[in-house]
Amino acid sequence: MNKKDAIGIFDSGIGGLTVGHQVAKLMPNERIIYFGDTKHLPYGDKSKDAIIQYSKSITQFLLHQNCKMVVIACNTASALAFKSVKDLCEQKAIPVNVIDPVIDFTRNSNAQSVGIIGTKNTILSDVYASKIQALHSKVNTKSLATPLLVPMIEEGFYQNKISNTILSNYLEREELQNIDHLILGCTHYPLIEDEIKQYYKGSVEIVNSAKIVSKHIEKELIESDLLNTSQSHPKHQFHVSDFTDSFEQSAQYFFGQRINLKETRLK
Repeated sequence: MNKKDAIGIFDSGIGGLTVGHQVAKLMPNERIIYFGDTKHLPYGDKSKDAIIQYSKSITQFLLHQNCKMVVIACNTASALAFKSVKDLCEQKAIPVNVIDPVIDFTRNSNAQSVGIIGTKNTILSDVYASKIQALHSKVNTKSLATPLLVPMIEEGFYQNKISNTILSNYLEREELQNIDHLILGCTHYPLIEDEIKQYYKGSVEIVNSAKIVSKHIEKELIESDLLNTSQSHPKHQFHVSDFTDSFEQSAQYFFGQRINLKETRLK
């Protein structure tokens, strides 16, 4: 591994761009290679075996690009495929998931009742609730699967009547009542963070995983002496397994520049 090697980031679609965006802001000298598995979007309703296979294929691709770190910027894949990705990385790259940094964050917070929203697979895995309970036996956790949010966001429906109606329907449910923290258990959800904040009007602290994970990535790189501090202008790469206009538009929005989007089919 070399300081000038890229950080590999992958997700099922545009959600992981929220992590990539925060990484680029926090570490402007780092080069990012992003892979959006748009062909298999969304991961939230796929089988565990399928998600592991998708994650392994993308990890192999990123390792072939000499990435010094592989970030699973997807909560579903983090919950179900992190061990497989970690085994593949071995000494070749640092593996990072988006769940453990958030768990560490809640450990140092004053949370008493934590709500968790995510895809069906993330919520069914019970990974957030079980890990929080292991660290804070007195903290109450409340989980709710919100399967309509990812396709809604991928189609560009946010900050409008459609998204407001769907969000309100989820957030007003009994499962999420009387919480003081809400974990956005999907990297797509920071895209609708403002709408969620508008709903709660400051009564609930929103836990944005993208910001937390980017700080964790910086810490890992510093501790491994792999943080790129050279004054370069990194050229990020963006790959998708199936070309979509919405992905290209979202990537350009996040990174503030025209991007070169490549369709890359994996075995």
